Amino acid sequence: MKNILVIGVGPHARRTHLPALAAGQGAGLVGTVTGVDIPAAQAPLTGGTDRDGPSLPVVLIDPFDPTLRDLPHAVRSVLDTVVRRRGIDAVVISTEPAYHLAYTRWALEHGLSVLLDKPLSVHAHCSSDPRRARAILSDYEEILACYQQARKHHPQLLVSVLCQRRYHPAFWRMRDLIAEVAEETNCPVTSIQSFHSDGQWRMPDELIDITYHGFDQGYGKCAHSGYHFFDIVPWLLTAGERSGKELDTVEIHAHVTRPADVLAQLGVADHERLFPGFAARNPYTLHKLRTATARFGEVDAFLSMAYKSGGHAMTLGSLNLVHNGFSQRGNLTPATTSLYKGNGRVRHETHIIEQGPFQALHFHSLQTLGSAPPGADPYALGSENHVEVHVFRNDQLRPAWTKHTALGYEALTTTWGSEMAVPTQESSRQRAINEFLEYLNGRVPRERMLSELTSHRRASTLMAGAYLSMANQRAGTSPVTTLGFRTTPLPESSLLPAQSRAGAAR
Repeated sequence: MKNILVIGVGPHARRTHLPALAAGQGAGLVGTVTGVDIPAAQAPLTGGTDRDGPSLPVVLIDPFDPTLRDLPHAVRSVLDTVVRRRGIDAVVISTEPAYHLAYTRWALEHGLSVLLDKPLSVHAHCSSDPRRARAILSDYEEILACYQQARKHHPQLLVSVLCQRRYHPAFWRMRDLIAEVAEETNCPVTSIQSFHSDGQWRMPDELIDITYHGFDQGYGKCAHSGYHFFDIVPWLLTAGERSGKELDTVEIHAHVTRPADVLAQLGVADHERLFPGFAARNPYTLHKLRTATARFGEVDAFLSMAYKSGGHAMTLGSLNLVHNGFSQRGNLTPATTSLYKGNGRVRHETHIIEQGPFQALHFHSLQTLGSAPPGADPYALGSENHVEVHVFRNDQLRPAWTKHTALGYEALTTTWGSEMAVPTQESSRQRAINEFLEYLNGRVPRERMLSELTSHRRASTLMAGAYLSMANQRAGTSPVTTLGFRTTPLPESSLLPAQSRAGAAR
């Protein structure tokens, strides 16, 4: 059993990592679990709930400058001691992403495998400073170089990035369908439209007062949940690439709203009319809010992409990422001190994929929250676990094809080794973590890992390009960013159909 160090035990780790590691202990995969965080995080971790994960010993470190590329000596000394005394085998890094680079470098220097939260890195004010936006991609290259160097001395070392959509049965199925049509027609994906909204309604004063997953560091939605889509879109596109049609460049143009725009859409006076008591609670004038949030990051981002091969547009794409969307929040005072989860947040996610004249795929996951009426379908439109994929194929060209197939929750439920894999985000996260634990225990070979660091160059490119487009606009230069989009060759096993890959791995 492997001993795990969890660096950063905030709301995300308590909701996702700690319960999964506790389950790993029950399965004989995990030995001890030790947390690391700054003193401000100590109090909430003296106990645990089923939702927040188990209690665990927490080693405290002092806060440090997130721009440092190496850990300060005092922090390094504390962590080195923990690794030695507790026999640490692997590290989960679940901090604010601005600290990911320094912690990952430290872990790799010690030969420790890493489960790394997304995004791989981010820099303060990257939405307005082109140099900091470009650093997102150079950070990936630096982490990759450290990883490759560390593996020379520790061949079994692994860095896996927690991107759960790669572990979601609906995305497996869509990737298989794309590959099948590409194999028969030699046609890649020709367009992809993706949309995600999480309904994070922030009151005007909360833009300043609630900073967790906020905008005060000069970045926002693209760094919060946006990386999941920067990752899954090229992961799907890869299934349609064929010889001579490999994607080599991408052009990106970003349109965003920032807090000043949101305040123009729905301002202080509007909130005073909507919520009795808001005027008494809010200490900020509209002028103060606009001044204080002038350098804040993006709330919503609509991104236009052109993926090219040899100078020709092979795939047109749009990626629309929304915080300020449909919400079920109806209370003035939030239920928790952060707006990370709950407080009326609702997921609406769609992907529309066209493969020339041959195939169209529509993915929908649309929630409304609240319990379904007695006897109602628990997976129907608006339910917490709603998911469906519609497959349209040109049966006039290929009579053997079915012109329309609707795949719902039950049809998308499949197997993951010997276990059932249901098409939900939460269960997909658990599969991602469990895969990492199984690798550490020698149960899964490297070539079967679905999210190794080496496969994340394109995702890092899209994130850097999105922020570079935003920053260039702030600087008054061209909003269109063009970046290289080549990727290192994938292992042959990663091109197997997803269900076959999962079964073969286990």
